[in-house]
Amino acid sequence: MAQQKGSISAIAKAWLILLGAVLILAGLFLAVGGTKLVSLGGSWYFAITGVAVVLSGVLVLIRRPAGGVLFVIVTVLTAIWAVWDANLEFWPLISRLLAFGIGCTVTLASLPLLRKAQGLAPHYGAALGLAAITALASAAGVAGMFLPHPSVPFAGTPIARTPVKPEDEQKNWEHYGNTSGGSRFAALDQINADNVKNLTVAWTFHTGDTPISPGNNGAEDQETPLQVGEKLFICTPHNNVIAVDIDSGKQIWKADINAKSSVWMRCRGLAYFDATRSLEQPTVPGSTPVTDVAVAPGALCQRRILMNTIQAELIALDADTGAFCPDFGQNGRVDLKVGMGDAPDPQYVLTSAPTLAGTTVVVGGRIADNVQVDMPGGVMRGFDVITGELRWAFDPGNPEITKLPPPGQSYTRSTPNVWAAMSYDPASNTVFMPVGSPSVDLYGATRTALDHKYGASMLALDATTGREKWVYQTVHNDLWDFDVPMQPSFVDFPKADGSKVPALVFGTKAGQLYVLDRQTGQPLTEVKEIPVKPANIPNEPYSLTQPLSVGMPQIGTGPLTEADMWGATPFDQLLCRIAFKSMRYEGLYTAPGTDTSLAFPGSLGGMNWGGLSTDPVNNLIFVNDMRVGLWVKMQDAAPSNKTSNGGESVNTGMGLVPMKGTPYAVLKDRFLSAAGIPCQKPPFGTLTAVDMKTQKIVWQVPVGTVMDQGPLGIKMGMPIPIGMPTLGGTLATQGGLVFIAGTQDYYLRAYNSATGEEAWKARLPVGSQGGPMTFKSPKTGKQYVVISAGGARQSLDRGDYVIAYALPE
Repeated sequence: MAQQKGSISAIAKAWLILLGAVLILAGLFLAVGGTKLVSLGGSWYFAITGVAVVLSGVLVLIRRPAGGVLFVIVTVLTAIWAVWDANLEFWPLISRLLAFGIGCTVTLASLPLLRKAQGLAPHYGAALGLAAITALASAAGVAGMFLPHPSVPFAGTPIARTPVKPEDEQKNWEHYGNTSGGSRFAALDQINADNVKNLTVAWTFHTGDTPISPGNNGAEDQETPLQVGEKLFICTPHNNVIAVDIDSGKQIWKADINAKSSVWMRCRGLAYFDATRSLEQPTVPGSTPVTDVAVAPGALCQRRILMNTIQAELIALDADTGAFCPDFGQNGRVDLKVGMGDAPDPQYVLTSAPTLAGTTVVVGGRIADNVQVDMPGGVMRGFDVITGELRWAFDPGNPEITKLPPPGQSYTRSTPNVWAAMSYDPASNTVFMPVGSPSVDLYGATRTALDHKYGASMLALDATTGREKWVYQTVHNDLWDFDVPMQPSFVDFPKADGSKVPALVFGTKAGQLYVLDRQTGQPLTEVKEIPVKPANIPNEPYSLTQPLSVGMPQIGTGPLTEADMWGATPFDQLLCRIAFKSMRYEGLYTAPGTDTSLAFPGSLGGMNWGGLSTDPVNNLIFVNDMRVGLWVKMQDAAPSNKTSNGGESVNTGMGLVPMKGTPYAVLKDRFLSAAGIPCQKPPFGTLTAVDMKTQKIVWQVPVGTVMDQGPLGIKMGMPIPIGMPTLGGTLATQGGLVFIAGTQDYYLRAYNSATGEEAWKARLPVGSQGGPMTFKSPKTGKQYVVISAGGARQSLDRGDYVIAYALPE
């Protein structure tokens, strides 16, 4: 029998009014935004769907069952469109379907009320049954959010581990990247893929130097410690140096430097030299010999720790006592501002570890981005490791200057600089330097021919003389801040004929991986010059081609399409689509102009200073990256005396940045949704294994969760492995593991290096931007994994922790 029309309770009526209103508001948002998107040449889906949802809401508001049926039909059609638009990728589908799935569940559950309001049989069983199906589908989608979804799943047979031979076992971690060639690989396997699940905290040390400034300015902890014998050597954001016993975690000595910079305080690493060892001379024919040095018998600093400081000093400390080395410079200090001309804080600071190249300590320096045309130069210098005397200088603006500049002059201003760590090959006595851009980063009209030669390149210099051996450029007239940001890692590159070539491999902020012959600098994998478009800046010497390292995998480079836009809901996805279609985007090398353009990856990378780790046993490399785009607009600016403060935050967002000496200021910001989430689809950070024999990706997995991040800066507290931007390095071991901590959540993780599966993780008290390292105690025979944790980049939580992990007794 038909029910009396309108026989529903007041509460039911109120619920249908609320449901109808929500549908109308949601539909209006989609319809208005969708119309804007169509006007920009984008998808019609949102406009059409918005109209349909508004109509559905109106019908529900007047208590017509057709309103509920219409929304169900819209959901079904949305599912079909989503698969067509996003294929079967999990995160894009969730963005398109989860909100509709929840909405469909609620609408189906409300359909009996709509039918009763019209005097119809409610059909509870059918409606609630369908609601249960959509609820289960939505719940399955939510459950899937807590599972990793590899971009490239491992599909082969896992490589069997090769046990470490006693004669090959690593003794010390004496260099920033473990080896002078930046391997970040340890021939240790006491901790391995089978037992890593049992790792526990062995000790925790507090440095007493907590970075107090979160975000992109101020103090950050980004170090990788050194280990020699029974001592672990730590540096802090204010350049204090501490020696700690590796088994107990107790302090042995501390050297208080307490260096300060107005906006830029960090120490990424140290160098170590032992004068009691015999010198290693080069074996490659034609190489320059390493200069012999000596320390007086019984004098301090037979073994010494060397550090660059944020106050532009090179410091030498006795490794046994922490005392300043009296024979080095002025009581252990060398002023690196000598010859630089005007180099105020924070325009010239040093953050990366110095490079020990034989008996020469080689330094570069960070020149602040996008401040002004007249900036300190990017001169690279080599100093005697014992006396601190300047042995050579390489001025990229005037290679004729080989030591100090002539009286009254300075090294050439605003030249390309080397701010990242370098590598040294003792076989050829060569130091390899990752070179950044000349100042200012985004405007090239003032650049010289030498700026164009050396900018964004890998440069090889003779470590004894400082003379150029070769240079290889990765970006022509770099207008994106696509520096070579990392220490190159040495590999023996396998050729098709079975022979091997001594090579170096490195990543760039542009998401490129290059493999170069160490002797010649020529690429060993294909690099193609691709045509690119200029923008509209007058007098800009645009390069109409750019290199693309097509012989190696492209890591997180796009190209992006509208379908790649993402959001936690269809609403912020729509806003991201509108923003994307409102910008000029022409792929990887979209040149900045006076319109708004999109750079993806942005100036943070891609890949950054954390570097690669290698597995020489299995010919693998491991690459971590971040995927955060940057929109850029060059804005006409009258001559002004205003200058940027030189911090990093102004180069990745937060307002208009003056570029003194150019006709422009620049407006830049991260390409984020209204909820503060990157606008392109996840992952936003990955860990990738590349087989150097095939130059193919073996596996690529998301790394990092939203546990300690979330929309609008709110910690979600959920371990959703969406893949977060990484800042920091990795560690590979012969135990079949890759360790990483440089994510936005507070964990140290170990991945199975053969398959990419997460093998272990430990909760840290705060996040980390440090590089994991490992060693085996010569006293106890125990292997430790150590991480420094001072706080993740976007987190307010800060600390001063150095934590060692080991297997239980």
